[in-house]
Amino acid sequence: MTDEQTRLTQADISRIASKIDRPLVLVGLMGVGKSTVGRRLANLLRRDFVDADHEIEEAAQRSIAEIFEEFGEQYFRDGERRVIARLMNESTGVIATGGGAFIDPQTRELIHSQGIAVWIDCDIDVLVERTGRRDTRPLLRDGDPREILTKLYEDRKPFYAQAQIRVESEDGPHMRTAELILEGIDKWL
Repeated sequence: MTDEQTRLTQADISRIASKIDRPLVLVGLMGVGKSTVGRRLANLLRRDFVDADHEIEEAAQRSIAEIFEEFGEQYFRDGERRVIARLMNESTGVIATGGGAFIDPQTRELIHSQGIAVWIDCDIDVLVERTGRRDTRPLLRDGDPREILTKLYEDRKPFYAQAQIRVESEDGPHMRTAELILEGIDKWL
């Protein structure tokens, strides 16, 4: 099976899609594949995909790293919440959030009340490999990435666990993770 093939039939996908009446909001640590999986999921559902981090950068006209450096994390989280609220009002598609978005209580409540939160979980070894491909992660710049990711995972796991759906992303085709999300939604709705 290639990354673009699916084990679900088009009829299954259409049936599941017809049950979804609000945005699917992907949450989880950096590197779990929220953006890549989100694009595939949106394509399967024939819905829009939007990456909240990209929208934040567009609105601020600077990178997330620059926002963190210039204004700090709390300023970034406040802006992130406003952008996610706007995206949820504009779309019933798929929204990929930044790794810390769901930790914020107001953002988490917003997502729960207006969307379906999907936690994409992933093994730390896979995350270290994936996040090491680019130097765009402000939280990984000052220390050992494995230690930082492990601590972030332990700190954030109780919040991510509040998502309505949880799937495990493996070091394999992202399409399979998208299918697992659809299967989880089918069971949950």
